[in-house]
Amino acid sequence: MSISVDQSALTTRFLDTRRLTDRLTAALSPEDQTPQSMPDASPARWHRAHVSWFFEEFILRDLPGYAVYDESFRYLFNSYYEAVGARHPRPERGLITRPGVEEITRYREYIDAALVQALTEGRLDDCAVELVELGCNHEQQHQELLLMDIKHLLSIHPFAPVYVERPVEFPSEPPASAPALRWQSMPGGLVEVGADGPGFSYDNEGPRHTVYLQEYEIANRPVTNGEWFEFMADDGYRRSEFWLSDGWARIQQTGWDSPGYWSHDDGTWTTFTLSGRRPVVADEPVVHVSFYEADAYARWAGARLPTEFEWENAAALTGGRRGGLLDPQRCHPSIATEAMIGDVWEWTSSAYLPYPGFVPANGAVGEYNGKFMSDQHVLRGASALTPPGHERITYRNFFPAPSRWVFSGLRLAR
Repeated sequence: MSISVDQSALTTRFLDTRRLTDRLTAALSPEDQTPQSMPDASPARWHRAHVSWFFEEFILRDLPGYAVYDESFRYLFNSYYEAVGARHPRPERGLITRPGVEEITRYREYIDAALVQALTEGRLDDCAVELVELGCNHEQQHQELLLMDIKHLLSIHPFAPVYVERPVEFPSEPPASAPALRWQSMPGGLVEVGADGPGFSYDNEGPRHTVYLQEYEIANRPVTNGEWFEFMADDGYRRSEFWLSDGWARIQQTGWDSPGYWSHDDGTWTTFTLSGRRPVVADEPVVHVSFYEADAYARWAGARLPTEFEWENAAALTGGRRGGLLDPQRCHPSIATEAMIGDVWEWTSSAYLPYPGFVPANGAVGEYNGKFMSDQHVLRGASALTPPGHERITYRNFFPAPSRWVFSGLRLAR
């Protein structure tokens, strides 16, 4: 992480980040914020408290005169930091009903006041200032995770409740269509990848280093729902020749026959969104597919998934701008655009591994990324839920191969 920012600007950034979390949860009742729909998800209540715990644990606790809000929170809202101490089991977060939503709101306000005071009085050293920036980015990650988890929770409700209202169609605009798929040629050779220089980056984005790429082609946009329909119509979910062994075993175990949240009712394919159940739109990027499904589709299409280095190189050469991105509170994919950073995180073929020379930071905060570099795959880009300003072309998102509640899609390479 390399940053250069004055503490006044950082105070504004901190408060803006905190307010977005509050806006994202404003429409949720205490009942919405308490359950945990699966072990991989967390209650909204827990997300709100955990991101506050992060600032308290890694910054405020070290300040002279700071009074910890509640010592039990260190156990309840620690996520995975072994160096901090014992923590409540992740699969049981939804069973903790106390502290309640109102108490967590008071906790958030307490943390806000204490950190703003410390920033205003100039009491934070350079290391603590960097940790505030890390904490803001950490909270942005959880803003996206919170929406993913709420979507999963609402999706299992029998009456498909709505998180945010929006029109089924946009009558003031003509129907849009995805650009035709084109192949963009990329030169081979030695290229530099990874974060380097000013601006925030996670430790797993560096060190910047050189890789060798063969010449390759990459699609100008992500795969769409319409193209996924063709895969399904060609029995893609039932033809083992397209699937990795683990993926095929997962298909047999789960019975997957379409992307996550899709349903075939009365002859129409629908998908659950944060605005309720909607018809599947052919020209939108396909979303909620696992790495296994993305890899199988690519094989069926006579192509492959790009490596994360091919993806980053293409983004650097094409500008990598976020295109067609909706405000995260709209919470649904838009029409596929010709931008490398857009509406869905894109699976790559790369395993999530350390870059050459990677060294975790000292102390508990060093557990942030490095300890997860096993049995996960890298996704690049951003999604319709990614907070604005949180995306960059060196960002390495990562999830296990079966994950489908992620806002994940794919782009082809060859």
